[in-house]
Amino acid sequence: MSAAKLHEEIVCAGFGGQGIMFFGKLLAQAAMVQGLNVTYLPSYGAEVRGGTAHCNVIISSDEIASPIVGRPTSVIVMNHPSLVKFEERVRPGGLLIVNTSLALSSASREDIVIIGVPATEMADSLGTVQVANMVALGCYLQRKAVVAFSVVLESLTEVLPKRRHDLLRLNQAALRKGAEFVAQQEKAAAARERG
Repeated sequence: MSAAKLHEEIVCAGFGGQGIMFFGKLLAQAAMVQGLNVTYLPSYGAEVRGGTAHCNVIISSDEIASPIVGRPTSVIVMNHPSLVKFEERVRPGGLLIVNTSLALSSASREDIVIIGVPATEMADSLGTVQVANMVALGCYLQRKAVVAFSVVLESLTEVLPKRRHDLLRLNQAALRKGAEFVAQQEKAAAARERG
């Protein structure tokens, strides 16, 4: 990581069972491995599975005063209710990643970067919708590069319970698929700008 100052406030939101907390834990673990300051704060709705869930992750090169995220620099929403709840909270100039497979409408703000990704469909093409969270994380990492992609891949072995290590390759494939999706979008946008 360069010596440049870093302060990223992230919210990941969806419903219970979509791996929202796993998303946050993995991102936080990778940031710690890189020697950054990190806070991770999960928040569950009335029911864990099927209810609403979101987590706050702050990654900074400086000390972090509070784990609360009021105006996030990045928001990743995995379903429509989360889009409705969090779209307006994104800081101007920030990033919003929307799982278009489950969001009934698209985000409408013009003062932020919006990436729509059919994360659930992409995960399903890998064999299970359960890795849609990793598709979304791959998108985020490609766009923001807050932590090294390789460190996130390595951190999977720490965060994924040992009994689930048979899913390591699947999770890695989903991360790569999300990153490739954004890389292709960025390449297409650069080509359009050239002309």
